[in-house]
Amino acid sequence: MAAESGLVDAGLSGCHNKTVLSSVVDPGDPSLRAAGTGSQFARCFSKLCLLRPTDSEGFRTEVNLLFDQLISENYGVSGPSVSPEDVCTLLVQACRLVQFSQEHLITKLCQLTHHLLNRLQVIVDEQSLDSLVLYSLQALRSCSSWTHGEILQALATLVYSNGPKCQKHLPDLVGQGGILLRYSDPCQPDMELRRGAVHCMANLCLGIPGQPYLDESYRNSCFQTFLQVLQSPKPANVDDLAFCTLLQNALKGIQFILNGGKMKLTQNDQLGALLAVLKKCMFFGLPGLILEMPMVLYPSPLPQYEGSPTAKQEATDTAGSSKQTGNKKRKSRGKSRKGVSEAKQDEEGRSRGGAGVGLERLKLGGGGGGVGVGGGAGDCAGRQLWVQTPGPPSGFLHPSWKRIISSSDSEFSDPEGGMQSKLRLYQAKVRQCALHCFLSIVKCIEKKALYGYWSSFIPDAPGIGSPQSVSLLTIALKDPSPKARAGSLQVLSAILEGSKQFLSVAQDTTDHKRAFTPFSATLASSIRELHRCLLLALVAEPSSQTLTQIIKCLANMVSNVPYSRLRPGLLSSLWRQIKPYIRHRDVNVRVSSLTLLGALVSAQAPLSEVELLLRQPSSSSRSSSGAGTPQEPRESWRKPPTNPGTPPVDSPPAEPCWLLRLCISLVMLPREEPPYSDSDGGTAPSGSVYEPSPIRLEALQVLAHLVKGYFSIAQSYLLELGEVACKCMKEADPSVQLHGAKLLEELGSGIIQQHKADSQVPLDKRVTVNQAVTFWLVMLNGPLPGALQNTQHPTLQTSACDALSSILPEAFSSLPDNRQILCITMLLGLNHSENSLVKAASVRALGVYILFPCLREDVMFVADTANAILTSLDDRSPNVRAKAAWSLGNLTDTLIFNMESMGLCFQEEFSDLLLLKMLKSATQASSDKDRVKSNAVRALGNLLHFLQPHHIGKPRFTAVVEDSIQALIRTVQGEATMKVRWNACYALGNTFRNPALPLGTAPWTSQAYSALTSVVKSCKNFKVRIKSAMALSIPSSRGRYGDAEQFGEVWEALVQALERSEETEDFLEYKYCASLRAQLCQALLHLLGLASLADLPRIHATVAEKGEVIRSYMVRYHCTSTEGEDAGSCPEPQERVRILERSIEHLHGLQEKQGEAQGTALTAVRYLETILKSCTDCEQQ
Repeated sequence: MAAESGLVDAGLSGCHNKTVLSSVVDPGDPSLRAAGTGSQFARCFSKLCLLRPTDSEGFRTEVNLLFDQLISENYGVSGPSVSPEDVCTLLVQACRLVQFSQEHLITKLCQLTHHLLNRLQVIVDEQSLDSLVLYSLQALRSCSSWTHGEILQALATLVYSNGPKCQKHLPDLVGQGGILLRYSDPCQPDMELRRGAVHCMANLCLGIPGQPYLDESYRNSCFQTFLQVLQSPKPANVDDLAFCTLLQNALKGIQFILNGGKMKLTQNDQLGALLAVLKKCMFFGLPGLILEMPMVLYPSPLPQYEGSPTAKQEATDTAGSSKQTGNKKRKSRGKSRKGVSEAKQDEEGRSRGGAGVGLERLKLGGGGGGVGVGGGAGDCAGRQLWVQTPGPPSGFLHPSWKRIISSSDSEFSDPEGGMQSKLRLYQAKVRQCALHCFLSIVKCIEKKALYGYWSSFIPDAPGIGSPQSVSLLTIALKDPSPKARAGSLQVLSAILEGSKQFLSVAQDTTDHKRAFTPFSATLASSIRELHRCLLLALVAEPSSQTLTQIIKCLANMVSNVPYSRLRPGLLSSLWRQIKPYIRHRDVNVRVSSLTLLGALVSAQAPLSEVELLLRQPSSSSRSSSGAGTPQEPRESWRKPPTNPGTPPVDSPPAEPCWLLRLCISLVMLPREEPPYSDSDGGTAPSGSVYEPSPIRLEALQVLAHLVKGYFSIAQSYLLELGEVACKCMKEADPSVQLHGAKLLEELGSGIIQQHKADSQVPLDKRVTVNQAVTFWLVMLNGPLPGALQNTQHPTLQTSACDALSSILPEAFSSLPDNRQILCITMLLGLNHSENSLVKAASVRALGVYILFPCLREDVMFVADTANAILTSLDDRSPNVRAKAAWSLGNLTDTLIFNMESMGLCFQEEFSDLLLLKMLKSATQASSDKDRVKSNAVRALGNLLHFLQPHHIGKPRFTAVVEDSIQALIRTVQGEATMKVRWNACYALGNTFRNPALPLGTAPWTSQAYSALTSVVKSCKNFKVRIKSAMALSIPSSRGRYGDAEQFGEVWEALVQALERSEETEDFLEYKYCASLRAQLCQALLHLLGLASLADLPRIHATVAEKGEVIRSYMVRYHCTSTEGEDAGSCPEPQERVRILERSIEHLHGLQEKQGEAQGTALTAVRYLETILKSCTDCEQQ
């Protein structure tokens, strides 16, 4: 059995080194004789090539002897190397010799085929495969049934990874009525044949990346067969081991199909049926559990009914148990109970009194006779040790066989031996295969389809007196196999990965006193139970590998759970339980513990609960349990011994952040102890005095997360953290250098965030400018310039550029001139780098520097930066062009600022030729990819706003300006992303601000207004509509709207857009409805304030037709102070009323000019006066 399944697990690890024979079967070939000297394989091959097929007794004896010699040959590392070609040639020659009537030789040949291909890990070439598969099919048709098992075994070995090469044989194998389908039918009485057929089908389904896959019809046929095998009950007369192997093969077959990426599981109930059988197989043979499952699981936000699992009460020999539990075990139990009670104390509202409570306190269920998910952590602790505890015995929680198993899968070492141990191992492999298959499902289907089955696999808090439903955590807590436990945690981690949007619904911060429980509360309850179960698994797990998976799963969970919507306390218990594992003897556990701490300080930062934890003393936990579980680090860890006068634990800590000190010590200080485990040996250079590299890198990442999320805590250590970054950038390890530069960038960004205009940090709590100057002087006089010039490590140069761009502008202006020049010179120089990453980072940094107050007024710096940006804007790399376009947008923002603050002085000094180049480059970039286009159109709007009359009057500018405006119009009307169109509308509005442009008389006027009115009426994205309405309200004089026809079109488009302001197919757009209406009303009033006599008929007609609709929106606009999200530049309500009054005054003036002949102005005046009166009444009320 084990040999048969070995090939599936072996994979493609290649063949041996040298060729001993050619594929020519001429025995007289001298090269064959020379190569075969001293080789049993070569001698046997030569003899086989000399034979001719007969049916004599001597022939059969000789062939049988040769086959035995080939099978008995040592093909290990020390044995002779054999090429795949020679193996294929030998097997083809053997098939020519053995006739179908020689059934004994047929079985021996099949054994030889399986042995050679499996032992030498040979993938058969297509020509040989065709001959060998055809021979096997004919043998199955011609030979007696007693040989079919061996033939199927050989066939399974042949087709391994060769499914696409068997195209011509697929109809005979898995087509309608194919041999494998017949043998795998549930009615097949011979279990060995059925198992062999399913094994063949599984190997056929194994795909190789880059190669064609099985056709859909054959794939579906195999899938249905595998599913049918898994759904069928075990026949009464079938051996348990054979049935386990059958299930393993079916599960591997489904996994191979899913891993091929072609199976979409879109048919009715296909996913539900597969998940149902996988859930059944996940618990296959799990002691103390009988699970009744429906044929199909249906997606539902609420838990689906399951038959209550039945506890198997196994007879227990008390005397034998006493022998198994010695003093050493009882001593360990004391430690375990200590760690367990700690986990229990962390649960809200679940602690019970009693000092003598034992391991049975750790139960997953809220009630008595539950599943062992009901046995929970008590059973987990039983994996590591078994003890007798006070109270009634529970055979379900502590099965008798489980008391003597080890923490590994090597159950064959069990002193009892025999079939029971072997059966447990095979059952564990079934569970492992089911979990691997489930993991493939999670990876190949959309998460939103999987979340419908959340309640079937993720635990929920049980009701009072009801048992806990079985879930993935049942396996993590109860399964005796570490591989199965690790597998369940891998699946859980994959489900949690990317689940932030789904879990964001959870909420339990308020009491739900309703007749029903909302889904948000149900999901929150599930999250709490998930925390509780994983913590129970954490304190009970003896295997370091599985412990690493638990902690990784916790980190994935922390990264996706919305803790701000949940009652506090979850992170505190997790924080206390993970701290001891930072000192675990296994380096992988330590690394994953740091990863979890990094997730804790980066999850929705800043959280008040985490900030409080960071400020707590380090000795806030007790020691944990287990021989492989670490002890809590003492308070003086990594520091000199404290004086006798050290304050007690509950006094305010001398250090405000123990985690920060821990990470600094892990990075900076030499380790005081020898390596904790063998795994350290491969992670640090020989003779290294520091912690292993993975630990140092993870500690640096934790520091970066902590600085980013909780800078108020980290700022006390600003210079010390700067020293850490400096030391890391001086080291030889590129990874350490890179993480040091990342830490430096986060420190700089934290200082900038504190000094932003909207910062909530009090002035006396901020890092001062002088402190920032001191910090950056240390960096610039240290390794940062060297990192920028390190051409051997472009990634380090990139990070150093990002760090250099995070200097506080006020601090930069206070740096010495030579340091300022150093920064600018290096960035301008790196802009010519051949590496696209470095070039992108340098041009982005220049885009940051161009906004610095001390640099933006320097015409020479602006000109140098502009030339550098234009060079990068023509780069082949899309990433470089995108960063250059962003920097160009910032540069043009600086031009507008200087125009408004410095006036003509700056504009006259700025080069006309450079301005022309910028216009051309931005226009060209506006037809690039959307990443480039969004900022290119922003730059175009600023440049067109910056132009002066003397620019526009020059012939060389005329065509360029026309092309630029047309580029903006095309972008507004195009099919680009909404961000691009938003920027294009904004850019057109910016263009309208330039009085020097001939808006209203130029030919492009109608095109520009047509593009904006089309968007304001019909764009699906309301933010784009808002920006287009804002652009339509920018022209400051009536003449810039064109003739009366053009003005009327703009007016009617705005009215129509106001009517449609609540029509949307996307629910997410509703939050912008109020802002859109406000901007449209503002634009309409702006037009009324500019209207001429010629415009009044169109206005009168619109008011007569849609006056009531406009009136209702106008009154709401004037009486409401808050206008939703993205309100833009809408004035306050008092200012809005004044604008309305000015519009009425303007129309009064038109009425006097018009006289009483038409009265359209009078109608408009009266209409607006009624609106004004309604607004006044509204204010009075």
